[in-house]
Amino acid sequence: MKLKHLSTAMILATLPATGVFAAALDRSGQSMSAFLQPGNYFEAGISILDPDVAGKEDGGSATRRNIGDMADDYYFPSAALKLQLNDKFSFGLLYDQPFGSDAEYSGNNAFVSNPGSDTVLSPAAIDGIVTKKAIQLLEAGGIPVNEQTLTGAKGQILASKPFKDLTGALAVANGYLGTGGTKVEVDTQNLSFVFGYQPTQNFNFYAGPVLQTVKGNVSLRGQAYSLYNGYDASIKETTGVGWLAGAAYQIPEIALKASLTYRSEIDHKTNINEDLSLLNFPGLTSVLAGLDVPASKLQAINSEGKTTITTPQSVNLDFQTGIMANTVAFANVRWVNWKDFSIQPYKFGKVSEAIGGLVGRPNGFDLVSYADDQWSVNAGVGRKLTDKWAGNVSVGWDSGAGNPVTTLGPTEGYWNVGLGLQYSPTPQTFLAGGVKYFWLGDAKAQTGAQAGTDQYVADFSDNNAIAYGLKLGYKF
Repeated sequence: MKLKHLSTAMILATLPATGVFAAALDRSGQSMSAFLQPGNYFEAGISILDPDVAGKEDGGSATRRNIGDMADDYYFPSAALKLQLNDKFSFGLLYDQPFGSDAEYSGNNAFVSNPGSDTVLSPAAIDGIVTKKAIQLLEAGGIPVNEQTLTGAKGQILASKPFKDLTGALAVANGYLGTGGTKVEVDTQNLSFVFGYQPTQNFNFYAGPVLQTVKGNVSLRGQAYSLYNGYDASIKETTGVGWLAGAAYQIPEIALKASLTYRSEIDHKTNINEDLSLLNFPGLTSVLAGLDVPASKLQAINSEGKTTITTPQSVNLDFQTGIMANTVAFANVRWVNWKDFSIQPYKFGKVSEAIGGLVGRPNGFDLVSYADDQWSVNAGVGRKLTDKWAGNVSVGWDSGAGNPVTTLGPTEGYWNVGLGLQYSPTPQTFLAGGVKYFWLGDAKAQTGAQAGTDQYVADFSDNNAIAYGLKLGYKF
């Protein structure tokens, strides 16, 4: 069973739409399969995702309203050129869009501003502040803290002039909160320059630099985000450099091929254009001072500085082997280090440090972070049906990156099934198409201030997505 007899099925195993709805911001899956094709090879593909992610307010939300579909459709292209320079050396250019996000909340829920009812601090948050002050008052007077004394102390604080002045100022501040709905759009592009060395027919060692760009926009709106209701961040396109390295082993006689690829973290240092509508409230400093925010932290909330965004390192393990005439089995395992990933825009971070003590986070918190690393597995079988037609079936699983998870991407992994079909009008060319259906994992959604706890503000369940892919290939 020679490798050339299975080349059609092998290429089919690399159809687009393999990642498209993975954990966190992961999209393309960063495949190396094009570079590992025999001879000279070119391909171009496009993947389209149509997700449906809806839920309801839950957890710490004061209401229990439904949340309509917040996940936008999106598409992303990919392309690859691989040149076999001689028997020992090869070179490849791989283009993909590895990470991204597209989401927007609408309707009447905690992620859409409602100027008539939104408040800088929720009633629960104010009660927590009053309770804290009451305990401090009792302890300062040497009075035992129990239900009766605590109730009396809280009443004393609520009736005091300083607290009435504070609530009055907060009522005015409510008018400076945002309008519209929460939305996020993040796009990345990767261009990998891969140099390969093949000491024998069986081994292939490869490495090279990776050029990556990142850009995006984030808007936080609605009661769920408290005083961040009205926060906007615009990330201008910025460029960073990383690297990849890997090794592959093949036995052409049985169509066996295995590869292991590592991709490094990539740092992006940028000035993010940030705006928080509440900072336009003239009395904000005095309000925060009334909430016992230290003066040093008050001075920092209007400062400017750079933000570092580090996209995560990853490892891909790919395997395929012939299992009978004209048939291959294939599998991919991917690990992405999302647990160490976070985004804290500069001004967002300074505000979070200033008000973090009010929500039990004195050191501040991130805009986005994840609790777990991502693991995903895709496996299937590809078969050459005729000289011109081939097909495949596959199943996939993704672990997600933790639960609860950010409100900007409220799913926990998935299961999927996929079908693919390929037509080869000539031995050198092919057109392949694929479709995958995703059962998205249920998740509880939490804001950045809640990350690292079991608190959440919404519950998303029974969601799904469908992905389509198209790829053109040419061997020369």
